[in-house]
Amino acid sequence: MSVQPIINQLNKLIELHESLLHVSNQKTELLKEGDTTALQKLLVNEQRHIQAINQIEQKRIESVSDWAREHQVKEDTLTVSTIIEEHTTGAEKEQLEQATVQLAELLLSIRRQEDLNKQLTQQSLQFVQLSLDMVQPAMKNMNYGNSKHPVSSNTTAPKRSVFDSKA
Repeated sequence: MSVQPIINQLNKLIELHESLLHVSNQKTELLKEGDTTALQKLLVNEQRHIQAINQIEQKRIESVSDWAREHQVKEDTLTVSTIIEEHTTGAEKEQLEQATVQLAELLLSIRRQEDLNKQLTQQSLQFVQLSLDMVQPAMKNMNYGNSKHPVSSNTTAPKRSVFDSKA
């Protein structure tokens, strides 16, 4: 058995991750615009991408397991690097190397983009919290009267009404 099924699975993962990177870039723009309705729809689309990636990843794992059994290699010590270095030659080796490098670069790009999205989301939440704090009055300002001198029964000053009662 050749490593071609593994390469095919990696190429499918690359396609899905490129699409996920595009979705992540769209998410950044929506976060900048503050369009929460479109963002919610995009998050549903993002979840579909993640589910598809998980399915293809499971198939890739199965392909690697099948390859390892056929070549009598222990699965627990098997990595893509060891397959490239020790078990492949020629065009397959080059294709496998190219696919793994491309996938690693895509993963790094997605991580950077999602870190940016996380920062934008945190800044938006901080802005919302600041806005709410400015709109809501503080609880200590909710009481009427002079808070420095509470009314006591020993006060000697006569209480005056706002209205002149003799008028």
